Amino acid sequence: MVSSTFSVRDQAVQDVLLEASTSTNLFHPSPVAWEDQQLYFLLPDRFSNSREQDTVIVDGGGHERDVPPFKPSDNGNAVNTPNDAKAWEQDGIVFQGGTLQGIKSKIGYLKRLGITAIWVGPIFKQVPRDDHLYHGYAVQDFLDIEPHFGTKDDLRELVTSAHDEGIYVILDIILNHSGDVFAYKGGEKRWTGETYEVEGFRDALGKPTLPFKHMGQISTPADASRDSAIWPAELQTPETFTCEGAISNWDYWPEYIRGDFLTLKDIDLGSDNPDNFRPTSALLTLTEVYKYWVAFADLDGYRIDTVKHMGDGPTRYICTALHEFATSIGKENFFLVGEVTGGRAFDTVEITGLDAALAIGNIQEKLWKLPKGFINPAEYFDLFRNATFLKKGTNAWTRNKLVTMIDDHDQVWRGGMDKARFCSDFEGSKLILPALALNLTTLGIPCIYYGTEQYFDGKGGSDRYIREAMFGGSFGAFRSKGRHFFNESTHLFREVGKISALRQEYPALRRGRQYLREISKDGNTFGVPHILGGRMTSIVAWSRIFAGHEIVCAINTDHEHSIEAYVTIDSELHNTTESLKCLYTTSSVASERENEAIVINANGRAARLSVPACGFVMYS
Repeated sequence: MVSSTFSVRDQAVQDVLLEASTSTNLFHPSPVAWEDQQLYFLLPDRFSNSREQDTVIVDGGGHERDVPPFKPSDNGNAVNTPNDAKAWEQDGIVFQGGTLQGIKSKIGYLKRLGITAIWVGPIFKQVPRDDHLYHGYAVQDFLDIEPHFGTKDDLRELVTSAHDEGIYVILDIILNHSGDVFAYKGGEKRWTGETYEVEGFRDALGKPTLPFKHMGQISTPADASRDSAIWPAELQTPETFTCEGAISNWDYWPEYIRGDFLTLKDIDLGSDNPDNFRPTSALLTLTEVYKYWVAFADLDGYRIDTVKHMGDGPTRYICTALHEFATSIGKENFFLVGEVTGGRAFDTVEITGLDAALAIGNIQEKLWKLPKGFINPAEYFDLFRNATFLKKGTNAWTRNKLVTMIDDHDQVWRGGMDKARFCSDFEGSKLILPALALNLTTLGIPCIYYGTEQYFDGKGGSDRYIREAMFGGSFGAFRSKGRHFFNESTHLFREVGKISALRQEYPALRRGRQYLREISKDGNTFGVPHILGGRMTSIVAWSRIFAGHEIVCAINTDHEHSIEAYVTIDSELHNTTESLKCLYTTSSVASERENEAIVINANGRAARLSVPACGFVMYS
């Protein structure tokens, strides 16, 4: 059992850091390249509680397994009456019961899907007595695990189990803000540039009864426990916080740097200018905290929350410190990926030393819209100019600087109350396989958001509805309750597993250069497909080329008809005496013509491909 820690100077913390610095071969090594990995993002509260029937548990059992699998007839079983529907909606904003042990129990499920790295949402101890903090972004104690999710030992066991199966673990961390750990005098404030007076730290009941200073400097009352104020103890000073009130204008500097993130209190990390940067005491403390968790749990990377609101100076400092620490203990390629909203993602990665940025803005929007036929293919592929001298704003990305995903838990590009998953409309429910195939076989480090592989629709409009419980809680997907969704027999699950295996087999799909290809119906007139009218129904084809090996991929945005077309290929790599072999097709029974594509002398070189309706093919 792991002992409690109250300070980064506690012996328990220092012992972990000392052992890490003096031991050899103690830690799981980093991957050679993160573009070789396939990520899976989950929210701990919404993923699994290890009680799902008919699932394969890596450790063999020891769990109650009383939740049956979802059947089509269970759709809407939680909303049979208006009162039921209201209760289901309210349950969407409170803890559902997912745990770290639950994630551990699904390592086999994830491995069979083709996942090689799990990105786990925040797990640190939240402000107590608030069931709405299931998301994990309102930290009250950075040195402990949220009891709803489990214990420190549970985290370490999860990571060990994942490593045993060849899966890396990336943890979501927060530096920009804490939970609502203090109250302003007179109530919540809006940012105006002035500093506001604080009434006090919140006690264990959430009341601001404690002086706004170090807990050791007061006569500790009975309720001034570990549930009070903020921990580690080094953060219990007024200087930890900017105390300037909540952000109103999310794009106005310095408001978005120094303002509170709604009720989440902004931590003063230092100047956002990286030149001649000096870290604050709070940043130094949090740096030690996150070094400790790397060493304690043998983590492989961090996803850093709200990087835009931290500023370049603090972000560069934490990236440098964590990279150096991880390298010193044998993790040469420790992964740091930043949530960078707005238009500065590329510059932020280059300036700060982040390894990658999340593609949660225009790239995610176009990755969503292209398979549905709602944008021209060039709008997506032009975002991946693979050389610095071709940079256009933020859109010059190499293969390992961008984490790409179709669904996620925020959908910042949609905004407001217009949020839902890819499968929420007719086109999405038909075209999810080619969408995931596009994600898996184009540039970037692909990531699947939990439940997308089970057709989750996320209908409802706000964030809560795209954060369904996958394990059968009271807020299940498809407006259900008491049914789990770990179904490995669905067409989508099986096919994603096949595509993932091919991605691991062929380096071109992970590291190759990328080209959007011209197509032709007759073999004479070639061009890049584009929208004519309301929705494009066409083959969209692209090539990945690596070390002289070309793999041609194509999706079909038509959900009713298969399409045949001549697709341009590299004229220097092919001649007209050869043919391309089909590596993959969604066709249940491929014809002899579909199994190979003859190379012809057209538009340089071309090959005739047949792509099933809502389908995906790969040729080599």
